[in-house]
Amino acid sequence: MSAEFPVIAIGASAGALDAVRRITEALPRDCAAAIVVVLHIGAIPSQLPEILTWHGKLPVLFAEDGADLEPGRIYVAPPDHHVLLEGPGRIRLDRGSKVHNTRPAVDPLFASAAATFGRRVVGVVLGCRSMDGATGLRKIKDHGGLALVHDPEEASVPQMPAAAAVAAANAEVLRIDRLARRVAEFCAGKWGG
Repeated sequence: MSAEFPVIAIGASAGALDAVRRITEALPRDCAAAIVVVLHIGAIPSQLPEILTWHGKLPVLFAEDGADLEPGRIYVAPPDHHVLLEGPGRIRLDRGSKVHNTRPAVDPLFASAAATFGRRVVGVVLGCRSMDGATGLRKIKDHGGLALVHDPEEASVPQMPAAAAVAAANAEVLRIDRLARRVAEFCAGKWGG
């Protein structure tokens, strides 16, 4: 039995930082979802929690191994660690093999979120040059979750959104302003749960 709140899982490369920021800015203060962000940063130090805190209303922190997810918080993958979610809503950090030549990677987060939260997950794929996120987004769709993809024609780096849109049939492909509003709606509890 998983926790009874929804999860928003966001995946991107460092080139899509502006898109991540625009989504987190749109999230309401009373967000009913937990948000987990994986940005392809490798092992280099990251100031993503500080950056997102400056531009949003929700507390932002690095994910910690064994911590419980809480609604209304944004968890960021720490450098050189995959983030996995497990029941009933616990974070696991993993330094296993790189996925798509990166750690942290999006696919491990998406696959574990789908398995743990099922239809209460929204997966968001933003810009990147790799195919990371496509397989995981398909798993989210297969488990009844919502798949959102940044329109490749607008994305700064279109390869990952284009691959994800193909892999997750019927994914919603949206320009960033509409995508941010859609995520905010989900965050506000309009997820059908």
